[in-house]
Amino acid sequence: MSIRVQPDLRNELIKYGIGDWNACYHCGTCTAMCPLSEEGFLFPRKKIRLMQMGLKGPIESSVEPWLCYYCGDCTKTCPRDANPGELMMSLRRYLTSLYDWTGLSKKFYTSETWELGFILFFASLVVITFLFILPSFGIKFDTTLTAQGGVRVNSFAPIGIIEPFDWSMAFVVASLLISNIFRMYYKIIWKNSTTKVSLWVHIREFWLLIFNFAVQPKFSKCDDKKYWLSHWFLMSGYTIMFIVIVVFLKWFQTEEILPFYDPQRLLGYYATFGLLFGLGFAIIGRIIHKDIKFKFSHVSDWLFLAMLTGTVVTGILIHIFRINGMPMATYFSYIAHMAILVPMILIEVPFSKWSHLAYRPFAAYFHQLKKHAVPK
Repeated sequence: MSIRVQPDLRNELIKYGIGDWNACYHCGTCTAMCPLSEEGFLFPRKKIRLMQMGLKGPIESSVEPWLCYYCGDCTKTCPRDANPGELMMSLRRYLTSLYDWTGLSKKFYTSETWELGFILFFASLVVITFLFILPSFGIKFDTTLTAQGGVRVNSFAPIGIIEPFDWSMAFVVASLLISNIFRMYYKIIWKNSTTKVSLWVHIREFWLLIFNFAVQPKFSKCDDKKYWLSHWFLMSGYTIMFIVIVVFLKWFQTEEILPFYDPQRLLGYYATFGLLFGLGFAIIGRIIHKDIKFKFSHVSDWLFLAMLTGTVVTGILIHIFRINGMPMATYFSYIAHMAILVPMILIEVPFSKWSHLAYRPFAAYFHQLKKHAVPK
């Protein structure tokens, strides 16, 4: 099997935030320090060597960047300040763009104008819809309160309209993400491979996909348990909120003021706590720059944190204003919430940071498949 060298790979990778990896002279300290490195899957050192040699093929078929959770130990102990941890983060951005068949992921990661432009475009559509399009069909701001003194939110944002929109958006995002995962599988398992994996192995090891998504066991091997905990809270909080809003919207978007111990409110409170805990850890870490893993932030990192924070804050305001009988405050908070949430889901989930929630557990699954591969 021939491997094609691409001399321009370095210039391409620089666009994704990768610094000067030529500072690395392959002492092996990063690999020795990493608690996740294992025989046959040595990182970050192996990926640095592939980049230095301009070997795009082996890079795009690798799973190592997704198995790295950036605890920062490799960067802290690097004697040449080559910053291997941030290098692996940048490789994840690059691989995301390779899996994406639309080319939008590359545009968003390499151009702030493209990403901000799409965010503003979808946010504007949401605002125009609520302020002009829906009122033209007789859907108006209802300032009368319910018998319990709550806001009639469903008269302003009817379930019959919002729910089909949610499902349509979920279908589009899922289709894009699933098709990208198939491309990921093709590049890692199938393309240019001299080995094969039986169907039985695919079935037998599939439980690892679910287990890694729910628990993130590899992350827990890192010494900094607070980082793993904050990441887990963030992931679980978002996942619960996404499922509740999309799948159980009729149950969640209610005009009835339920007791605080009702399962609907408890789920909402947990999701809010998980998101705030994870966001607080990430934002404060990036502001104080104490931990090495927070010292180097790409523009996409800050955009993601800003949009997720805006979604959480406006969601909290909707709840407070709704149960306290403040109609106009509720409605404008709802518009702001949707104006942030919609572009975040449409952009971040299939093309940017949130896609990592899918790529990481699938990479762990494909990693296990490669272990059980046999020669063709």
